[in-house]
Amino acid sequence: MKYRVAALQFEPEMCAKARNIAALSRLVEEAAEAGARLIVTPEMGLTGYCWHDREEVAPYVEPVPGPATEHFAALAARLGGYIVFGLAEVEPRSGLYYNTAVLVGPEGYVGKHRKSHPYIAEPKWAASGDSGHQVFDTSLGRLALLICMDIHFLETARLVALQGAEVICHISNWLAERTPAPYWISRARENGCYLIESNRWGRERGVQFSGGSCIIEPDGRIQASRDSGDGVVPGEIDTARTTGPNTRERRPEHYRELLHHTHTWNPLDFYRLYGHQPLPQGKESRVAVAQLVSSEDLDGNLAQCLALAEQAADAELVVFPELSLTGLTAGGENAISHGHSAFEQLREAAEQRRQHYVVGFAETAEGKGYNAAALVGPQGVEAIYRKIHLSDADRDWATPGERWVTHDLPLGRIGLLIGHDADFPEAGRILALRGCDLIACPAAVAGPFHGPHAGTAIAQAAPVPTGADDYHWHHYRVRGGENNVYFAFANLHAPGIGLPGLSGIFGPDTFHFPRREALFIGETGIAQLHIDTANLASPYPTNVVRRKDLVAMRLPHHYAGLLNRRAE
Repeated sequence: MKYRVAALQFEPEMCAKARNIAALSRLVEEAAEAGARLIVTPEMGLTGYCWHDREEVAPYVEPVPGPATEHFAALAARLGGYIVFGLAEVEPRSGLYYNTAVLVGPEGYVGKHRKSHPYIAEPKWAASGDSGHQVFDTSLGRLALLICMDIHFLETARLVALQGAEVICHISNWLAERTPAPYWISRARENGCYLIESNRWGRERGVQFSGGSCIIEPDGRIQASRDSGDGVVPGEIDTARTTGPNTRERRPEHYRELLHHTHTWNPLDFYRLYGHQPLPQGKESRVAVAQLVSSEDLDGNLAQCLALAEQAADAELVVFPELSLTGLTAGGENAISHGHSAFEQLREAAEQRRQHYVVGFAETAEGKGYNAAALVGPQGVEAIYRKIHLSDADRDWATPGERWVTHDLPLGRIGLLIGHDADFPEAGRILALRGCDLIACPAAVAGPFHGPHAGTAIAQAAPVPTGADDYHWHHYRVRGGENNVYFAFANLHAPGIGLPGLSGIFGPDTFHFPRREALFIGETGIAQLHIDTANLASPYPTNVVRRKDLVAMRLPHHYAGLLNRRAE
């Protein structure tokens, strides 16, 4: 099915609800006249956002359904389409207030979503949403509603995608970042669905909002966007292009820890409980990723790895790409055991340079083949991880792994993923929940997984970037930020088969500017980054990689559906 849609960008005025409803209604009519059958408006667009407390917002709250629902439902019926709008809701029975998104259509009121993961401003007046994460069946297909901060948490979009959402209507008051935001793009790409982003713009009580309302394709491409100002962003949905979240390759039997809440307590106390697996002290150190072009020549590949390790002599950890030791194209034909002489040569180099290496290789063990990564140090092979989420190419020869792997080094707790694993947001999340400071990801991932930004006219406060950026969105940067870990992504460079390289080490805080990262744009070489994982001397963590804000703010009681191949 194909149909026209629109994201509305709008600057509401506080304490002027009637004015806001009238202005939004005019924009809705403009969008409908251009053919839009689904029209999405911003978070709290009826009321404004920056309320001090319950008392201040009280004159502007209303029930759902209520007067605004009736108004927009009548408008939807007259225009023959669906409208999403945001308001401050009161629940008459409890008197609680909620930040709510409402969906109405030609048939009237369809449903609502109460924001489940509130931003810092909302607990001053609103309760956390209790409506779960639903998908609504409509004549246009399956639609889902999310609100702003909800989408910081990978679980929310995943839950609705598993229920078959073809379009996520994301209404927001996004700020402090050049938009379209990387989080928006990654949520569309990893879930194989459209995302209609309606963000406000302008200033309110000193807060600068980012605009950038847009339509995002299931592959992460920005179909249309608007930088600033009130207006309509038109687009088209083609439900034949939605793929969903690759349920065939999900491994939900390995995702049970997503329901754990490991950062509710002080992590410095939590991880040393009973003296079992306390976090390493952590420290300041250097980490490197090496990018190379591998072949079927194991000796040649090993020589490349050793040469790049020498270039990264100041790094304590060097991460090499997926199958970099045995070669990508040979697959299982070049498989070796972890006792192969190549690992002894890596051990000798590690001992000489006081380094550790994560290197990808095709492993043979117990009559099976595995796409594996070995952590090699001065003592030899210290850990082996076997890829859990196999790609189509892997399935020709490899057996899927069955356990997540973490390992403690002086620089911190590291977790291992391989390539396609990182396309499943559940994987990185589980390693974060196990207290990892850094995720090492040898990869052979095809692009594009990145995108540029032309720059914004919105005057963000320094040091938020506003200029053009060829790598505004990098999908694996998001993997670091959403889990508050350093993400060391070492990707093979082979453009002839779609592997763009673009290896990098990405910092644990997406909204820290200038970015703490090192990105490699060439063919063969290294990128290095100074990292800091130290924080065990304090009674409570102040280092974000140890504190893990976005992990601590999860609400796992919502997430049970993630343990099914498809959510119920």
